[in-house]
Amino acid sequence: MSKSSKKLLLIIAVCGFALSACSDSKKTLKEEGLKDVLKDKFLIGTALNTAHIFGADTLGVEIVKKQFDAIVPENCMKSRYLQPEEGKFFFDEADKFVAFGEANNLWITGHCLVWHEQTPEWFFIDENGDEVSRETLIERMKNHITTVVSRYKGRIKGWDVVNEAILDDGSWRQSKFYRIIGEDFIPLAFRFAHEADPEAELYYNDYSTAIESKCRGIIDLVKAVQEKGLRIDAVGMQGHFTMDFPTVEAFERSLLAFSDLGVKVMITEMDLTVLPSPDNFSGAEVSANFDFDKALNPYAEGLPEDIALKFQNRYTDFFKLFLKHSDKISRVTLWGVSDGDSWRNNWPIFGRTDYALLFDRNRQAKPAVSEIINLTKQNK
Repeated sequence: MSKSSKKLLLIIAVCGFALSACSDSKKTLKEEGLKDVLKDKFLIGTALNTAHIFGADTLGVEIVKKQFDAIVPENCMKSRYLQPEEGKFFFDEADKFVAFGEANNLWITGHCLVWHEQTPEWFFIDENGDEVSRETLIERMKNHITTVVSRYKGRIKGWDVVNEAILDDGSWRQSKFYRIIGEDFIPLAFRFAHEADPEAELYYNDYSTAIESKCRGIIDLVKAVQEKGLRIDAVGMQGHFTMDFPTVEAFERSLLAFSDLGVKVMITEMDLTVLPSPDNFSGAEVSANFDFDKALNPYAEGLPEDIALKFQNRYTDFFKLFLKHSDKISRVTLWGVSDGDSWRNNWPIFGRTDYALLFDRNRQAKPAVSEIINLTKQNK
């Protein structure tokens, strides 16, 4: 073989190696998920429904494994599902959920131990149908919390102990827990959870936390728990956002106020509705429902490009905030995997078509995912 032929072969080999390396680099970049770029910032999580837990939604499960490193159950750990009748616990779905998390090395959060909604009616009445005494309700609450938390001791890393106990004006929600037990139901719940698993993190979780009056009410609640010497590790700021509520600035003020209490902040239940709100309704009051109106379901056939761009920018704006304060935030969790999973399709109006999450109905990543990944890399 001539010297010129050997030189040509060498050039071809070097070029081939370079192209291969470039291809491998692009492949690695393409396969990079949210959890990979955010691993030094905070956990990135999602809520699982039964289709994910039991593997029926195979594409959704692939997204969970690739993109997220934390999970929370959407419904199967609420008391209505776990203990539909007194003393009769149903753990099939919850067990499967926890096993899924362990098999995939995910941070597992339990949701939720005490909530005024989705609590079975028997919790609050006696055998005659009358309202139970304070002592009876405390005992039932203790039994439920102890049974559930003990079952997953050392396996579930953190618990939403109490959910949504404060109203927007900062006052106590007049739930049956509050009316029968009083303000003590909050520290009692945290004490029972800690006794059942001393190593588990314990959280308070609520929506519309950017409202100043509500923020102050939650601060008082957290202080009341702390003053009793009880464990409370974080405040969960539910991220049920609309296109104009809350402002990023207001959300940041509350985030900093909670952090000043010496606890971590978690962004929980994050989704972003693009649909118009009936009667300027905002927040996440699950009991609120409105009649279907076609005018309030404008994107049934698909999302216009201009609205999709606004959606992308608003998601990105919030993640800029999260990255700015990543030293204060332990976890950001989306409330669902893909648009078809989102409760926003049926709340507060049943039967609408919403686009609230980062993955579409075909389980494809939206442009916002790439934007968040690029943004995070710029903040390394």
